[in-house]
Amino acid sequence: MKKLVRIGKIIILAVAFIVVAFPFFWCLMLSFKSNAEIMSIPTTFFPSEWIVSGYKKVLTEAPFMTWLWNSLFSSVVSTAIVVFTSCLGGYIFGKFNFKGKNFLFVCVLITMMVPFQVTMIPTYIICSKLNILNSMSALIIPFMVSGFGIFLCRQFAESIPNDILEAARIDGAGEWRIFFGIVIHTIKPAIAALCIFIFMGRWNDYLWPLIAIVDEDKMTLPLALNFFNSSLLTDYCTSMSAGVLVMIPIIIIYFIFQKQFIEGITMTGIK
Repeated sequence: MKKLVRIGKIIILAVAFIVVAFPFFWCLMLSFKSNAEIMSIPTTFFPSEWIVSGYKKVLTEAPFMTWLWNSLFSSVVSTAIVVFTSCLGGYIFGKFNFKGKNFLFVCVLITMMVPFQVTMIPTYIICSKLNILNSMSALIIPFMVSGFGIFLCRQFAESIPNDILEAARIDGAGEWRIFFGIVIHTIKPAIAALCIFIFMGRWNDYLWPLIAIVDEDKMTLPLALNFFNSSLLTDYCTSMSAGVLVMIPIIIIYFIFQKQFIEGITMTGIK
């Protein structure tokens, strides 16, 4: 019976893997095909002739490295700021008592229920008044705080024993030293999970850069994918090649922090 259950689990996991991974492998195979072969019927999974012209076009005929830098810079800076504000906010809500605390935390939770499309126009107007549109600041400043991040860090901060914090205060440690020396180290699993979530969200964001960025040299990678298409013709080979190159950094980051990410998700469920 146990053997049958084990086989059933393996089959379910294999099917789930195929369903999730197939689009990525399909995109990879299309990137090595010519446009004629991509459009041919019946189609084939593997290319009849492996070509790399799509990758050459992406790397030589377009400012791909500039777009890559824009995406990396905006995503990394946004992630770093969100992690800091989330840890600080989570620590304050989790370990301090002050008037209006519950009301403010409810307001934070409400922001998680409001889709970005609702606040998009006010955000655009504010950025316009601040004169930061069409710049990296427009991709960073509106996303410096995350309601989900504050909520996640608060759940972890609440589990820190008050005795440890009081002992640190008695020893003369200030609040900032306690924050960086105790709180940050204690909630590392939450920080790892939050980093992955925020980085992926900023890396894959298409709608806001489409609205806020005009100049070609300031585009991020998701927005720049349209560079290889026109209203009359879609270069599928080049588009798929660009798509593969866009996926590579996020896949590398996931494999590097896979252990911390899974640990953070598990601990989040427990909290």
